[in-house]
Amino acid sequence: MVLPKSVHAQGARDGSLRALDKAWRAQPKDLDTSLAYARAVFSAGVREGDLRWFGSAKAALTPWWQATDLPAEGFFLRGLVKQGFHDFEGGLQDIHAAIAKEPARPEFWSWRFALHLLQADMTAARQDCEEMARLFGPQEAGVYRAILLYRTGQGQAAAEMLQTLVRAPEMQNASSQDWLGFHLGEALRVAGQPQQAIAVWDKQLKASPQSHLLRLSLAELLNQQAQFRQAKLIASTPEPSDALLMQALLASRGLQDGEQAKLAALLDARFLSQALRQESLIERPRLVYLIGYGKDPAAGLALSVDNWKLQKEPPDAVLFAQAALAANQPLTAEPVVSWAEKTAYTEPQLKLLIGQLKAHPRWTGGAK
Repeated sequence: MVLPKSVHAQGARDGSLRALDKAWRAQPKDLDTSLAYARAVFSAGVREGDLRWFGSAKAALTPWWQATDLPAEGFFLRGLVKQGFHDFEGGLQDIHAAIAKEPARPEFWSWRFALHLLQADMTAARQDCEEMARLFGPQEAGVYRAILLYRTGQGQAAAEMLQTLVRAPEMQNASSQDWLGFHLGEALRVAGQPQQAIAVWDKQLKASPQSHLLRLSLAELLNQQAQFRQAKLIASTPEPSDALLMQALLASRGLQDGEQAKLAALLDARFLSQALRQESLIERPRLVYLIGYGKDPAAGLALSVDNWKLQKEPPDAVLFAQAALAANQPLTAEPVVSWAEKTAYTEPQLKLLIGQLKAHPRWTGGAK
């Protein structure tokens, strides 16, 4: 979530959230009050990796959930909440409407770009970059061009662009450094330079320890690199999200430190609670638990098939391929291979998995 002044700037969470909550409860049908509260709690959900905040944002917007005459801010926030609940097409339509009303809001374009990437619509994402450059200047659009580079197989070129941007005088505020630091690390990871990515994320996390995105990304990569002790340290927070708890579990398994059963039980309890609340979202921590941890790869494969219809992100591609191989059903993951070929996306882990899929005896007849 970002503020209108810059696509990279995030608002801080402080006592103002309590004031906004109080104001909304006093006037739940006042649009401006509800929008301010919805923005604040959605931001908290993104920042903390706690999707329960999205429910609060939806509650605030419920009186206008079917409205067709909202202001730009209303369309935008409703679009964010919709995509938070995996209604990506509905969210994109609302963000289109917000841009039509107020095209000079960088954050609107930022989120539209992100949703186009999620849907693997690289042509539309490239057009978003061009429009951002026209409206806001080449530097503001530069990070999105770099993201598009590493999402289309050009990780090293993206890293070089981001290394220039991260040193720019206009990008020295904390939120811009977090945003650029994350993408620089991701570009390095994709380019096959995991230790450099770890160094970038570790440095930035020390500067912004509250960043869930940086913490989770670092824990995941440390686990992938079998640096389990450091991964466990990074993932172990006082109130970990499901995703961080999952990384702590993977690290404990690698360390064989005696905490694996306790952490697995905690995750089981969380997933059971979600099921009892009839939450139908397919969230990545559950996929990691079923596939990456190996709790139930067959169930994970079934969920991956459904999840891929909604969102096509690199971590989902990796999990889908892993599940298909574990279930001895390589052709099930043919959509992942086709996506990688269409977008030119590559990274060391996925490249290895795609090679294993194509070399599998049951791959005959799959994508070439």
